[in-house]
Amino acid sequence: MNCFWRYCGRDFSVSEMETIRRLMEDNPQANRACLSRMVCEEFGWVRPDGRLKDMSCRVAMIRMDNDGLIRLPPPLTKNGNGKRYQRRTAQGEPELFPIVAPAGKLTDLHLKLVAGHKESYLWNEYIDRYHYLGYTPLPGAQLRYFAKTEERVLALFGFGAAAWKTAPRDLFIGWNVRQRERNLHLVVNNARFLILPWVRSRHLASCLLGMASRQIADDWHKRYGYRPALLETFVETPRFKGTSYKAANWIHVGKTKGRGKLDRYNKAQLPQKDIWLYPLNKYYRRILCS
Repeated sequence: MNCFWRYCGRDFSVSEMETIRRLMEDNPQANRACLSRMVCEEFGWVRPDGRLKDMSCRVAMIRMDNDGLIRLPPPLTKNGNGKRYQRRTAQGEPELFPIVAPAGKLTDLHLKLVAGHKESYLWNEYIDRYHYLGYTPLPGAQLRYFAKTEERVLALFGFGAAAWKTAPRDLFIGWNVRQRERNLHLVVNNARFLILPWVRSRHLASCLLGMASRQIADDWHKRYGYRPALLETFVETPRFKGTSYKAANWIHVGKTKGRGKLDRYNKAQLPQKDIWLYPLNKYYRRILCS
């Protein structure tokens, strides 16, 4: 039997697992959100800005429940976990008039952070309708953007938690296991990038990637209290060639092994992906290996 279990980038020891069970037994009326906050407070599991990592803890506890280690109370609401995103509105319908002007001719081209439930629902719907991977919630700390020209949505970005480990990236950075565990939050994953299908604007993809790389560190600092040092993304081959990332000066460092970030038993058979990185700070290696 293992002496620990790993969930959401954290090792849970046998004694900590017993502590989680005790907290649940002592608080039988607590819901899942309340229990995750209790566990964070008990273990001092916090973000770099001092706030509890309660969302990561909640995901970890759901996986513990799935593995038979604990028994969570049922969710208070049906949030659609594991089901296809089904929201469809008139606002998410394809536009009749395509956008064909090159990126340099678009007026008021800008990135807008997703804010509020209405924009969040629209972002989710666009991604589910038009991105080949569909919509799934982004993990961990995250930012989502609309790319707009004036008030028309052209594209969408989603940034979330980095992959726990991937050999080509880690070799490129040069950090060891302890440094990676301590500083992984400083790497941000570009999990979704979608140009809407009625937008056919030359050079738009690389232009938007450049805008995002210049803006995200400040936005991340405002939201979470620290600045990421490196961006990563995974481009499925041969579906895509990563041309726009190359044009935006991202660095290709290798390929994944096709096992996925949650495969603990080396059994998954997933498409291989090219790994691309973009430094947000010229001292990124010094920061990540500190």
